[in-house]
Amino acid sequence: MKFQGVLFFPVTPFAADGSLDEERLAQHIDSGVAAGAGGVFVACGTGEFHALTPDEIERATRVAVETTAGRVPVLAAAGGPTPVARDQAARVARAGADGILLLPPYLVTAPQQGLVRYVEEVTAASELPVIFYQRGTARLTEATAAEIAALPRVVGLKDGLGDIERMHRIVRAVRAVPGTEDFQFFNGLPTAEMTAPAYQGIGVPLYSSAVFAFAPEIALAFHRALAAGDRPLLDTLLDEFYGPLVQLRDEVPGYAVALVKAGVALRGLDVGGVRAPLVDPAPEHIARLSKLIDHGLEVVGA
Repeated sequence: MKFQGVLFFPVTPFAADGSLDEERLAQHIDSGVAAGAGGVFVACGTGEFHALTPDEIERATRVAVETTAGRVPVLAAAGGPTPVARDQAARVARAGADGILLLPPYLVTAPQQGLVRYVEEVTAASELPVIFYQRGTARLTEATAAEIAALPRVVGLKDGLGDIERMHRIVRAVRAVPGTEDFQFFNGLPTAEMTAPAYQGIGVPLYSSAVFAFAPEIALAFHRALAAGDRPLLDTLLDEFYGPLVQLRDEVPGYAVALVKAGVALRGLDVGGVRAPLVDPAPEHIARLSKLIDHGLEVVGA
C-alpha cells in the first residue's frame, strides 16, 4: 500500500438530529477523490474519531469504501484502550478498509515495551496493514520505532509530535532495519503544510492535509509547488494563507477540527457542527476563515 499525492482526511458530517449523515459523507468523500486525493483516511482526527461510536466508525468506513470504489486506498482509525482498539480494528476490516491508522493508547504513559505490546495486540485483531500514529502519550525512541516498524502488518509511522530531531533519528533507525525499504513516514501535524518542507528534508515526504477537505485547489497547488521547488508560490501560500490559518486555528482549542468543518460548509456542503467537547467556530472566526479561503483561491488562480 503505497501513497502518493495529498492525503484526504474527511470530516464526519452530522445531520440536524446529531446522527451520522452517510449521504453527505459520501458526497464529501467523492468530491475529494474526484479532486485528486491520494488516499482517504476516514473517521480519523479530522473526522472526530474521539466522538464517534464503534458503530459509527464502522458505518463511516463502509461509506468510504463504497464511495471510493477502489480508486484510492481507504484507511480508518482505531485507538484508545486496547480492547476498544482491537474491536475497532476488526470493525473497519469488516467494513472493507484497506488499512488502519492506529492512534495512541488512552491517557496512560506507557514504557516503550508497553507501546510495542499495544501495537502487537491491536494489529493481531485483523489482517489489515497498520500505520502507527506517534502523538500524545505515544512518544517513541528510535529503537522502539525500529522494533514497531519490523512488526508484521505495520507499514508506516505518522508523526504528530513535531520534534524534527527525534523524527530524523527515527527515520534513520528504521531505514537501517532490513526489509523496511517500503516503510512509509507521514507528517501528521495540524496544518501540516506549515512544516512540510522541513519534514521533506528528513525523508518524510507524505503529509495529511486538513485544508484539502475544504479547499483542495489550494492544497493541491501547494503540493505541486513543494514537489517542483517553487519557492515563490510556497512562500506566498505560507505567508498569506497557511500562516494566518494557523494563527486563527490556535485561538481556540479544537479549531484544528472545527475550522475544517466550517470550511467544508463555506464551500457548499452542510456537514453540521462538531460534537462535544469541541465547539463550533464563532461567527467572526468563520468570517475570517471565509476571507482566507477566498484569498487562497485567488493566489492559486482557482
